Amino acid sequence: MKPIVMTAALVTGLFITANAHAADAAKGKSIFAAQCASCHSVAPGQNGIGPSLAGIYGKPAASTPGFDFSPALKSAHIVWTAAALDKFIANPQADVPGTKMPYMGMTNAADRADVVAYLASLAKS
Repeated sequence: MKPIVMTAALVTGLFITANAHAADAAKGKSIFAAQCASCHSVAPGQNGIGPSLAGIYGKPAASTPGFDFSPALKSAHIVWTAAALDKFIANPQADVPGTKMPYMGMTNAADRADVVAYLASLAKS
């Protein structure tokens, strides 16, 4: 690779790294309260319109006890990692066609990262 191309790639990589959004669980908690809490609880065992999201980070999808999940989500074989949560929250219907979740999706990537950080923090509690 020519030195100019290598330098440009290095500078671009450093720029992207320097400007990447550092996920903020406290902001995620606020976003969750505004956009998610009307359907989802973070208290264990408190299912509502949607399942409790207490401790879901790192767990298989459709594994929250006491909630009637869609066949689509049950058969999706998803584990709720940061990447899987980000993709699902961005557009649940596109990620898992047939899911019961009627949410249109969170388009802002920084907001999604914050919500995912918040959900991950609950697994550490």
